Parts: sequence; C-alpha cells; structure tokens
Amino acid sequence: MTDCALSPRETKQFRSDLLRWFAAYQRSLPWRETSDPYCIWVSEIMLQQTRVAAVIPYYQRFLERFPDFRALAAASESELLAHWSGLGYYYRARNMQQAARLMSKRGMFPSTYEEIRHLPGVGDYTAAAVSSIAFNLPYAALDGNVLRVLSRVLDERTNIASTIGRRRFSTLAQEMLDGKHPGAFNQAMMELGATICLPKNPHCLLCPVAKLCRAASNGVANELPVKAVRAAIVAERRTVFWIEKNGNLLLWQRPSNARLMPGFWELPEAVHLPDATLGAKLGAFRHGITFHSYSFEVWEATAPEAIGECQWVPLTQLTSIPASTILKKSQRHFLCAKAAVSSRS
Repeated sequence: MTDCALSPRETKQFRSDLLRWFAAYQRSLPWRETSDPYCIWVSEIMLQQTRVAAVIPYYQRFLERFPDFRALAAASESELLAHWSGLGYYYRARNMQQAARLMSKRGMFPSTYEEIRHLPGVGDYTAAAVSSIAFNLPYAALDGNVLRVLSRVLDERTNIASTIGRRRFSTLAQEMLDGKHPGAFNQAMMELGATICLPKNPHCLLCPVAKLCRAASNGVANELPVKAVRAAIVAERRTVFWIEKNGNLLLWQRPSNARLMPGFWELPEAVHLPDATLGAKLGAFRHGITFHSYSFEVWEATAPEAIGECQWVPLTQLTSIPASTILKKSQRHFLCAKAAVSSRS
C-alpha cells in the first residue's frame, strides 16, 4: 500500500459507496447498453479528447454504417473519413481501420488486455477501459476524470502531467480498483469526475464519497489536481475563398502523407490562388485546434485561369467526401449570406 492510500476499511467503503451511487445515478449513454467489445472500443476511441454530447450522434451513425469490425475493415478511406468528419483527430479513424483489419485476419475481437493494448491507436487507458468493461478484467482505467478524483480523495499533490505522476497515479488507481466489478468501477470513477468532481467548483455536497475525501475535508478540492502550466495559445488569422462555378465548388485536397487531416478537402486560400479576385465577405468564425486559435474570414471570389492544385468538385458531393470542419463552417456562412440576400430581394 502506498503512503497516501486509504486504509483497507476505507477502500472497501469507497468502492461500495461509489458503485451504489453509479447504479442509481449513471447517465444513460448508448455504449452502456451493450456488452459488444467492438461497440465499447468504438466509443472509447471516439471519446478520446471529445465531449460525450458530441460523440453520441457520431457513435450511432458510425455503428449504423460499420456495425462490426469486418464492415469497418472493408470500408474505403474516403467513406470512413466522411463518417468521422467533424470529430477531429482523424488519425483515430485510420488507426481504428488498421485495427479492424487485424481483427478480420484473426476472425475475432481480442479478449485480453495485452492483445487489446497492441491494437493500433490503443494506449493503456483504452486497453484498460475496454478489457474491464467488455471482459471484466481487473485493469484500472486512468483518464483525466479519474486522475482528478484520485488526487482529491487522497489529497495527492504529485504533478499529474509528469511521468512520475502518471506512474504514481496508475499505482493508486490499481490499488483502489474493485477487482470483482472492474468495468462498473472504472465507469463509476469516470462518471464521478465528469458529473460531480468537476475541474472547478466540484459538487462536494452531492458526492457519494465526500466523507472519505481528504481534499474535501481539508477544503482544498479546488487546488487539485496539480498540473503543469499549459502552453500559450497561438492566435492566427486566415482567409478562405468560396468559389462556385456551374454547380461546382473549387477545393483542394490535403495530400495522403500530410501531418494533419490527410485526404480531407479544404477551401483554397491566397497561397493556393494568389491571383483570385475577391468579392463579398460572407462571414467570419473562430476555430480552435490544440494550442492554436484561428480567426477565419470567408470571402466569395472569382478563380483565375490557372487553378494550380485546386479541383472543381460538384456541390452535390460535399456531403459524401471527407470535408474539413473549416469547409463545413464556411458553407454554413455562405448559405446564411445567400438566404439574407434572398430575403431582401
């Protein structure tokens, strides 16, 4: 036992109180209605760095089109990316397809932690979550929510962003795990962090384990967890061109070996069409990616004779190609501007 862990009696009480609360108050989420490891795996990959509310409709549409790993393995990359478009971090989708193709060769979804851990795109957390929830294997899932709960319950002040911190919290999480109900316990810990033990102003009065929480007792819950200062946000202004002609839209496609979003279609900018003639401004919006904050302006434009690497794409195909979020947001501004002109005429 580590020096800051709960006593055996307290640990038993923690598990019991947490699981009782989870059974009564857990959110109704579609991936909690299945024991299919493929579906659970899909949800865990989608939930990486993405909010639950945003994932739900994507998860449901994704499984309608790719109900098992064989369907996912056989899909074209263009169709896969079109179904993922808007979720971001597109390497996740490509890794999923690589993993699905490995499963197709083996004829089954892997059923051990080690096998799941070796799938493309799967780390310690995802392997623990899938193996515990789908196969009831005793591996503690350690995500940001669980780190926050552990740091507060134990008043543990090791930096969660450090290598030493990750190792320490991994040990603590494994010690706290209910080995008889690992899947439910892991989900309960994540649920507690997502709904009660919030990053700011946690709902300690509603917490089922508040009486065992050292940070709550000491009045320091808002000081935890300890985390290194994040990198500064980089701001950048960008202008994209909306160029239509005979029912087609001028776009360019990111190369297949691009570092970000390979294969996705984008609106051109001045670097692609330096001789484009600007028309009316259609709108502006902000878009954030990791530590970058972009301010985009969308302008109608006329294409020069030489369009370089750009291509004319039928407007009717925009819903079936892997279109970037920037392209989708720009299209909404174009449609709004068009509707405003129609209403005035």
